[in-house]
Amino acid sequence: MTVTSLLELTIKPERLNDAERIIDETLVATRGFAGNLGCTVAVDTENPTHYVIVERWESLAADDAYRAFRSTPEGANELGDITSARVLVRYTDVSA
Repeated sequence: MTVTSLLELTIKPERLNDAERIIDETLVATRGFAGNLGCTVAVDTENPTHYVIVERWESLAADDAYRAFRSTPEGANELGDITSARVLVRYTDVSA
């Protein structure tokens, strides 16, 4: 069963100019990871520091493998440098 992961990011205002580049670079590896079915980035129209990344995965196991990869030196990225709060991840099933 597929799973959709929603990642909510709050970008530091002083890093907004870097956000698009860093997110795009990060998502290259995400999109290429086994089991990824696609990613979309949404920016809040009223709050440009609030981003939501929507990732679709073949399974929760594929998402888990990806999260484990991101915790390794090989999977490290710059998101932590531009966010002002911990990235919130929510897992959803699409019902319709």
